[in-house]
Amino acid sequence: MTIRIEELVDDRRVVICCGTGGVGKTTTAAVLALESARRGRNACVVTIDPARRLADALGIEHLTNDPTEIDQKLWADIGGEGDAVVPGGRLSAMMLDTKSTFDLLVARNAASPEQAKRILDNTFYRNVSGALGGTQEYMAMEKLHQLHDEGDFDLIVVDTPPTRHALDFLDAPKRLTRLLDNRVFRLLMMPTRAYLRVASVAVQTFLRTVARVVGSEVIEDVVAFFRAFEGMEEGFRTRAQVVGDLLADPDTAFVLVCSPRRDAMQEATFFAQRLAEAGQSVQALIVNRVHPSFGDEAPAGLRAAAEALRQSPGEPAARLAALYDNLADFREIAGLERGHIEALRDRIGGGTALAYVPYLAHDVHDFTTLHEVGELLFDTVTAR
Repeated sequence: MTIRIEELVDDRRVVICCGTGGVGKTTTAAVLALESARRGRNACVVTIDPARRLADALGIEHLTNDPTEIDQKLWADIGGEGDAVVPGGRLSAMMLDTKSTFDLLVARNAASPEQAKRILDNTFYRNVSGALGGTQEYMAMEKLHQLHDEGDFDLIVVDTPPTRHALDFLDAPKRLTRLLDNRVFRLLMMPTRAYLRVASVAVQTFLRTVARVVGSEVIEDVVAFFRAFEGMEEGFRTRAQVVGDLLADPDTAFVLVCSPRRDAMQEATFFAQRLAEAGQSVQALIVNRVHPSFGDEAPAGLRAAAEALRQSPGEPAARLAALYDNLADFREIAGLERGHIEALRDRIGGGTALAYVPYLAHDVHDFTTLHEVGELLFDTVTAR
């Protein structure tokens, strides 16, 4: 059974928008959150992408690591007659700050304010907390969990980074657990005396590697960091499990955003495969910048009409024939696009909701144009 796009904004608690760069993913995330707010829900859109696209689309000067509620006057009165907003809706937005989120996580899991301060003041921690591989993805999921449990939001829409690594957050909880179980990590976590007795070649290799990257002068900071971390690993392990459960929750939906371009379709297939490997499925496929069909007459019939007009004398007939040829070209392109898109949906799963958003004559840069996309998105759902 095919779900409806409306279910995403009416019933789900978390919607994660995936897709490559340049396909309108940020716009789609903003549209879904806006539509949910207009339907009376408390919605928040979160971007992991540090670019300003989301802030620009929402007309906000800048986004922070905490949700910023947007004045309802900016988005409530943008529809036409008969397009009323359900009372009580709220709309917020935020941009992930990896280091700030990591700092908060440390403070929450520390046994005491003194332990938290030792970690937060540690030079090694300050160097790696915002740049360590996988940190951004895990902190994105930590922020999602925080908003889900503490933000009082009915819907959280996540705009993932525009790269092939956008789905790395699916593996982030497991990667953290593997790190906590790693033998080198466990050796470094031992009390000082035991550490000195059992310091192995692996530990020495690890420390030498760190020294090559950040300089030998910080080795003491590295060891001090792991000493200060002692006792907190179980809290991180538990949190990782809870985050993994949230991703697998039935109230979490994955939306795949793409365009009809060949490279975008290939990337969409890759994303769908990654989700399937993680035990997830795509609930909706949203395709932006699709050529409109302009009627339902077959291209062959349009070209036949063009040829007949070319047999008639006079410039008006010739000009009309050229227009028929042009329309036939558009019909062929639109047909090819929809054929490729339908094939993609079949590979993803026949129950996936499918919506087309055609080319627009202008950029999407404010609430009026976001609402315009929303009207197209929710009016073009394809049932199957």
